Parts: sequence; structure tokens; C-alpha cells
Amino acid sequence: MSHSEARFTVRSLIATAIGTIIATVIVLEASGKIDHSDNKDHVPVGEFEAIHIKPGEQFRMSPKSSELHAVCEQGFLAIAADVDPDFRGILVDYKNRGVRCSRGPAPVQEQPEQERQEPANNE
Repeated sequence: MSHSEARFTVRSLIATAIGTIIATVIVLEASGKIDHSDNKDHVPVGEFEAIHIKPGEQFRMSPKSSELHAVCEQGFLAIAADVDPDFRGILVDYKNRGVRCSRGPAPVQEQPEQERQEPANNE
């Protein structure tokens, strides 16, 4: 098949593909198939990396600041968004253990009322 016999141009095929994707997203949004959760629980605030720095060693870091800041929340380090101060997440390690704000002892977590009661003695 020669170029003169081609029915569609590459541009028209690309435009059709992009138009189809946009139309699909609009239809899914209008029909409610795309779920936008308002529940901010268990939503990761972001992914973080620790940079190990040896004394006297220089490291490179982006000159732009992130749109997050750290606060101490009940003895644990929390990351909060600058644009939404109510959106906070406690920083945890790979085993889901909270990262403390200081080197002191770990904060004591209050137990629910049921767990505080001592079991009855069956003697």
C-alpha cells in the first residue's frame, strides 16, 4: 500500500486516541465510576528517603522546598501539608512503628477503658 492510498494520517490517529481517552475519563467521571475519597485516613502523605550523612560530608539536595512540614504530634514525628494543615500523617518505619520526636523514652499510649481493667481472679 503506497502513501497515496493511506486512509488516515498519523496525526489523525494520535488525535483520535487522545480524544478517546479524554472522552472515556469524562464519561466515567459523570457516571460516578471514578471514586474520589474524602476519607483521609490511611492515605499516604508521601514517600520519604533518609539521606545518611557522614560528618564533614556534603550532600546534594533540591533547592526547592517541599510543600510539607514536620510537627511533633503526641511524641511522634508527623508530616503535614502546607496547603491543608489538617492533613497530617505520622511518620512510620518499614514495620509501621512511629518515629519519635526526641531520644527520650517512647510516649506511653493510653489504653482503652476495657483493657485497663484487670482480669478477675478465678481462684
